[in-house]
Amino acid sequence: MVDEDGSAPTATTASDETSAPMRWNGWGDPAKAKELPLAVRTLLPMLLGRTPKPAPAATLDEVELEASRLGDDDRAVLADVVGPAHLAVDDEARIRHAGGRSTPDLLRRRAHRQDAPDAVVSPAGHAEVAELLRRCGERGIAVVPFGGGTSVVGGLDPERGGHPAVIALDLGRLTGLVSLDETSGEAVLLAGTTGPEAERLLGAHGLELGHFPQSFRYATLGGFAAARSSGQNSAGNGRFDAMVTGLRVATPTGELELGRAPGSAAGPDLLRLFLGSEGAFGVITEVRLRVHPVPAVRLAEAWIFPDFTTGAAALRKVAQSGTGPTVIRLSDEAETGVSLAQVGRIGKALAKGASAVTVFEGEPEIAAERHARTAAVLRAAGGTSTGPAAAEEWVHGRFNAPYLRDALLDHGVFCETLETATTWSNLERLKREVTAAISDGFSAQGAKSLVLCHVSHVYPTGAALYFTILAGVKGEQLAAWAPVKSAVNDAIIAGDGTISHHHGVGRDHAPWLEREVGEVGVRLLRAVKAELDPAGVMNPGALVAAGERAEPGSR
Repeated sequence: MVDEDGSAPTATTASDETSAPMRWNGWGDPAKAKELPLAVRTLLPMLLGRTPKPAPAATLDEVELEASRLGDDDRAVLADVVGPAHLAVDDEARIRHAGGRSTPDLLRRRAHRQDAPDAVVSPAGHAEVAELLRRCGERGIAVVPFGGGTSVVGGLDPERGGHPAVIALDLGRLTGLVSLDETSGEAVLLAGTTGPEAERLLGAHGLELGHFPQSFRYATLGGFAAARSSGQNSAGNGRFDAMVTGLRVATPTGELELGRAPGSAAGPDLLRLFLGSEGAFGVITEVRLRVHPVPAVRLAEAWIFPDFTTGAAALRKVAQSGTGPTVIRLSDEAETGVSLAQVGRIGKALAKGASAVTVFEGEPEIAAERHARTAAVLRAAGGTSTGPAAAEEWVHGRFNAPYLRDALLDHGVFCETLETATTWSNLERLKREVTAAISDGFSAQGAKSLVLCHVSHVYPTGAALYFTILAGVKGEQLAAWAPVKSAVNDAIIAGDGTISHHHGVGRDHAPWLEREVGEVGVRLLRAVKAELDPAGVMNPGALVAAGERAEPGSR
């Protein structure tokens, strides 16, 4: 396979991405905002009924905030660390740090009255972060660490947690390559470095990290670590936490440097304690990562299966036989149909079938061998190749899906995502039960819904399920979603799934964490937090729920 210019395609497409400033009330680069394709606009009323267009969203100038609660003395103490130019209390800076990018976050961004942190503080390095946390701990100022602003589980809500004020700790100045050990294949980067910047810095040395979640263009390395991210190349490169070999962390009571050797039996692995900690214990300031040479080639192939059941069985055989794809994903019949509708293929969209994408990267001979071995397994399991075009189309557009959500919300269609994971033997049962919880929840409110699903990550023992929900809600969308989301979380836990495979816990899932890790597990996390953050200033309410169970969307 070759590109249009006749050259062999490489795996560097994502490393060439650039990140324009994020929209304050939507996803990504404002210049890349999309209108709904005509085919989708035609299909939606058939599936969801007609929905009223929402009231016009507030402009940035129209948003009203409560005055900052950060007193003059506190401002002076914090500005003494970072300099007055790096402590912002103006409305625009506060609004731009007022939460993440879940659908509830974006719906709240459309309102005229909004909550926001009391200030945005931007430290320049580890020492400034450590000193800020120490002072905030002493003065009882809540701290919400802020990287790329892409959390979709309430991880960036400006929650004070009983403290008089809350700041957003913006890590945007902590960027760059600290050191590179090419012999060992390790790089140390500052935690505020975005995905594209990390790939550019490593690419100058012929290396890459190869971690490409959908949030890649904006999310940061510290955020990847704090949320235990899993990228689209996970089948070949592994989850982000598997790439991390060391961390530097600042907490209100001290600092840690973790990850002395590639393997160790020196007690429990404290490094893993901070992977997934979501800023509740401290702030990750540096990340040491496993890196590898930029792949020489990329080979892609798309597949179609008679149904999701056949496709899932095929993916299981690939995962358990270790044939080595870098990417392997399976869309169910509904998602396959909607994907075809987006590009105007309505006739094919109404046909049955589940589609899959496979990608292989590496040296030419190795990639070709993995490609051939995987193709043989998929073919024997009932798959039919449809060639490279659809797979390459997915690769080139894989970071653009959130723009479509903005367009749907503009047309009054509720659109949200959620994910979980379970064993292969339980996969279809959990898919059915989650789908039913969503459909029944909206139906009880008189709303039609469409649930799409794909297998996003695979393991020898199981896989992750990623759901996209469209609903024709005619009333207030946040109020409609809250009971549905609660029912879905209940269904996931009851159905032996994990409350989060790669989005994290945040505040949205915190009330369900005890049902997954147990009462002793939650006590253990609270004990760690009490030791490192005795004043409870670090991201209050995230990860470990502080009080009674709150309904999602009620913040």
